[in-house]
Amino acid sequence: MIGNFDARVPSGPLDRKWTSHKDHSRLVSPNNRRKFEIIVVGSGLAGGSAVATLGELGYRVRCFCYQDSPRRAHSIAAQGGINAAKNYQNDGDSIYRLFYDTIKGGDFRSREANVYRLAEVSSNIIDQCVAQGVPFAREYGGLLANRSFGGAQVSRTFYARGQTGQQLLLGCYQALCRQIAAGTVQMFPQTEMLDIVVVDGHAKGIVTRNLRTGKIDNVAADAVVLATGGYGNVFNLSTNARGCNVTATYRAYKKGALFANPCFTQIHPTCIPHSGDYQSKLTLMSESLRNDGRVWVPKQKEDCNKAPNEIPEADRDYYLERKYPSYGNLAPRDISSRAAKEVCDEGRGVGPGGRGVYLDFADAIKRVGEQTIRERYGNLFEVYEKITGENAYHVPMRIYPAVHYTMGGLWVDYNLMSNIPGLFVIGEANFSDHGANRLGASALMQGLADGYFVLPYTLPNYLAGQMGKRPSTDHAEFKKADNDVRAKIDNLLKINGKRSLDSIHRELGTLLWDKCGMARNKNGLEEALRKIPELREKFWREVRVPGDGEDFNQSLERAGRVADFLEFAELMCLDALARNESCGAHFREEHQTPEGEALRDDENFADVFAWEFRGNPATAGPKLYREALHFETVHLAQRSYK
Repeated sequence: MIGNFDARVPSGPLDRKWTSHKDHSRLVSPNNRRKFEIIVVGSGLAGGSAVATLGELGYRVRCFCYQDSPRRAHSIAAQGGINAAKNYQNDGDSIYRLFYDTIKGGDFRSREANVYRLAEVSSNIIDQCVAQGVPFAREYGGLLANRSFGGAQVSRTFYARGQTGQQLLLGCYQALCRQIAAGTVQMFPQTEMLDIVVVDGHAKGIVTRNLRTGKIDNVAADAVVLATGGYGNVFNLSTNARGCNVTATYRAYKKGALFANPCFTQIHPTCIPHSGDYQSKLTLMSESLRNDGRVWVPKQKEDCNKAPNEIPEADRDYYLERKYPSYGNLAPRDISSRAAKEVCDEGRGVGPGGRGVYLDFADAIKRVGEQTIRERYGNLFEVYEKITGENAYHVPMRIYPAVHYTMGGLWVDYNLMSNIPGLFVIGEANFSDHGANRLGASALMQGLADGYFVLPYTLPNYLAGQMGKRPSTDHAEFKKADNDVRAKIDNLLKINGKRSLDSIHRELGTLLWDKCGMARNKNGLEEALRKIPELREKFWREVRVPGDGEDFNQSLERAGRVADFLEFAELMCLDALARNESCGAHFREEHQTPEGEALRDDENFADVFAWEFRGNPATAGPKLYREALHFETVHLAQRSYK
C-alpha cells in the first residue's frame, strides 16, 4: 500500500481536537505560497470554495472541470437547504446536537472527530455565504429563516426557496472569478481528468483530455485535490446530472488510493417516479417538501386506482406518521425510502406500475394558505408540473425512492488526505462524514466546510515539506500515465461493435438496482458478482464508440465513464457482501430487527472498509483494510426514530 493507513485523529477532548490541530499544524509563509502549484479537479461547492480560498491565500491554483462553466457543476441541483447549528429558532439546537444527529443519522458508521469538526464549522459557512450575498430566506423582521429536515427535531436548515445549491454556487463562483481576475487561479473548463500521476509515492499531477479538441495534456503540481462528487450514476438512473461519474476517484483508486465504503449509497425517498426506458435521469423533489407534505397510500389495495381525492381520510395510511410518530414525515431518508418500498411491495403503491406514494399538501394549504406554500416551494411545484402535467396544489404529488447521494468515496484521514501523500479528497468524493446514510441538507454543509474551512488549514501542513519537489512533466511517471490514457482511448475506439453505450449502462444499472439497491442479500450480491464481469466482457467486445479521439466526441467521453462504472460496480457489490450487517442505507435482508429496521453488528463491523486495488479482479481481488471506529463521546445504540 502507498502511504499509511492512519486516520491521524488528534488526541484530546472532542471539542478541542480541531482547534488544537490547527494550532500545531505546519504553515506556509505568505511569500512562499506563490511558489506552490495546486491542482483542484472539480468546481462545485467543494472544489470551487477550495479554489477561491486557496487563491485568496496566495497559492497558484489550476482548476479543471468537465462542464463548460463552474456554474454548471452538479451542486446547482441541491434544492432544500444547508444545515448549521446556529439555534436561531431557540429550539434547543447546538453544535453537539448537530454532531449527534449526524452520527446517529449515519447509523454510527462515520468517524466521530470528523463529524464533530463539521458541526463546529457549520455556523461559519452561513456567515461566509451571507457576506457573499447569498439570498437566504428571511423571516418578516429580516432574520434568517430555518426549516426542518429529516432526522432532526430542530429547525437548523437555511435555505433559498428550492434553489439553495444554485445560490450557494453563485456566491462561491463570484469568489472564484475574483481570484481568476487576480491571476492566482487558472480555470480549465471542458477538461476531464483521466489519470493521476504518482511520483516517488506522492501525488504530483494529472493527465487530462480537452473535451472540445481531444488534446491530451500532462499537468504537474505540488498537490492534487479531487472534488469530483459521487458515483450514483453507476445505477444509470439517478437524481444526478448525466455527466456525474466515478472516473476521477476510480482511477485514483487504481493508482493506489484506498476506496472506502463503496456500497454506502443513499436512496432519496422524494423523487418523481420512473416512467419509461427513454429516461436518462430521475428528478428529485426536495426533502424540504416533507415539512408541509404528508406521505400516504391507500389502506386497501382496491383503492389504488382511484383518484386520490376520492379516497376518504379514514381509508388513507399515513404510514410514516404511524410507524415513526416522533419524526413522522421527517424520518431520515433511508428509513423513509424503505418504508415506501414496503407499502408498494404490499401492493398499495399508486400510479403506473404501483411504484409511487402520495405527498399531499392539502392540510398545509388549509392551515397556512396556498400563497404561503407557493412562497416556500413555488419553483419545486413548477418543476413537478412541467414533468408530470399535474398541479400539486390541487392533487398530491406522486413520489418514489431513487438513487441520490453516495456516502462512500476515497478514504481520507483527518486532514482530508488520502493514503497517497499529496492527494486530498473533499466533498462527496471522500467518505468521511456521513457514515451509512447522509441526513438531508448536509451535503452542502460538508462541501463548503471542506473547501472554505478545513482544506485551507490542512493542505499547508503537507505543502510545508514539499518546497522544490514538484517534478517536470518529462518525468517517466507522466509519460507512463500519458501512454496508458492514450491506449485506453484507442482500445475504446477500435472495438467497433454494434451495441450502444446506453443499452449496456442500462443493463448494469438494472442489475445493481435489483441486487445492490434499497435491499441486498447474499444470493443477490453473489449473482451480481457473476454477471458484472460477463457484462464487462460484452462491453469490450460489442460496444460501438463512433468518432475519433482527436475531436469533440461525447460518445468517447461516455464510453470511458461507463467502462469505469463496469469495474467499480464489482467493488460496490464486494463491499456490500463483505459487510454482513445492516446499517443505514446498506440494508441486508438477512439482518433486520423484528420490526424490519436495520440491525447493526457493532462487535464485528464498527469499521470503515477501505479497499486497495491489486490488479484484475479475476486474478487478484482488492485487499480490504479496516479502520476501527472509536466513539469517545456518543453511546452506540439501536437507531430509533419512533
